Amino acid sequence: MSTLVPNQVLKQHSIRRTNCRVDVLGEFITAQHALSQPDLERAIGEEYDRVTIYRTLTLYLEKCIIHKVLDDSGAMRYALCREECSTHAHDHVHFKCVVCGNTNCIESVQVPAIQLPAGYQLQEINLLMSGVCKDCG
Repeated sequence: MSTLVPNQVLKQHSIRRTNCRVDVLGEFITAQHALSQPDLERAIGEEYDRVTIYRTLTLYLEKCIIHKVLDDSGAMRYALCREECSTHAHDHVHFKCVVCGNTNCIESVQVPAIQLPAGYQLQEINLLMSGVCKDCG
């Protein structure tokens, strides 16, 4: 998703264009790592209130443009989905750098298959690894 253009992504997902939607998506494309709502508020919050940004994130989750990324701080972060994503059953790991604090999707590393005991129903897997990223190493 390196050559994404916000207006094209909105059109592909049948989402009405607003300045906030374009700006939020632009932040994800530019950052290329997971962002929290407070990250977005710091970047573009002067123009949009917290509720508008939250609603934009919720819409992007529903349309599979972004997915949730849990991190060890308890903060909810979001990252761009792969182009072929149609559900949030992501099978990749997330990597948090202990130096810069950024969390990235590592799509080349797959989450191993997990067999749950009888009676358990899997809904979501979150696998977070930590260490030093390629930019800080």
